[in-house]
Amino acid sequence: MTAQVTVGVDGSDESLAATHWAAGEAVLREVPLLLVHVEEWPSTPEAPLPGSRQLDARAEALLENEADRVRREHPGLDVLVEGVRGREAEELTAAANEADLMVLGSRGLGGVLGFVSGSVSLAVAGAAQRPVVLVRARGEEAVAHSGIVAGVDIHHPCEPLLAFSFTEAARRRLPLHFLHVWKPPTSYGGYVAFADHGGRETLESHALGGLDDLLAPWRRRYPGVDVTARLAMGSSAYEIAEASRDAELVVVGRRTRRLPGVSLGHVAHAVIHHSPAPVAVVPPV
Repeated sequence: MTAQVTVGVDGSDESLAATHWAAGEAVLREVPLLLVHVEEWPSTPEAPLPGSRQLDARAEALLENEADRVRREHPGLDVLVEGVRGREAEELTAAANEADLMVLGSRGLGGVLGFVSGSVSLAVAGAAQRPVVLVRARGEEAVAHSGIVAGVDIHHPCEPLLAFSFTEAARRRLPLHFLHVWKPPTSYGGYVAFADHGGRETLESHALGGLDDLLAPWRRRYPGVDVTARLAMGSSAYEIAEASRDAELVVVGRRTRRLPGVSLGHVAHAVIHHSPAPVAVVPPV
């Protein structure tokens, strides 16, 4: 692994936003920024593809133009470029595994519409061994930048997610807000019956205690970080997406991969598409 921030570049508005965000992150981390462009290419072409020279020239110009723009905006930042051929998702996942952090553009959706499936960004976020940040194009929605929001599950805690969240909050000098979302037992037959039986207060108290216990060692390790923690009852995807609307960064975990393929989980999937803020997807290991 190389101490650097890597960003995928393809010339789209989302890519430009991702490059801008990645450059700022590289400056904060004091590491180089690597711009990677992948030209879709058969793994074993029998003959050179038509127009391959033009494609190479276009890719080179794209990378150099982006690198020049970043250098103007961030004098002193070490900016590297790399053009590769192959399957985009595979090549970007490999690049992500060699970096501290991978940053990619994300179209997002907003509202409550369905999801875009099969995107390269989702594939990389679901397979990479390192954290991946997905960034929406600037100007889609206004973000108030009130801090960092991290979704946590006290029943399946993810130490890498906690480490990433606290480190980013300390690095950016931002408040850190943890959110645990829970649902009442199905045996109660609904929220109203659950509340009538007094079960909500009991389980909320127990969950809040578990959340405080989970965060206690990290609070001691990062005494300068302003940390808050709260509970919400309902849908994890909805509550975290709602909390993201005034956040500078949202952090979500990724479930453990049991089978080949994308394994984001429905919560991370929903937050990526509905959050106006950049979303960091942190793998479990």
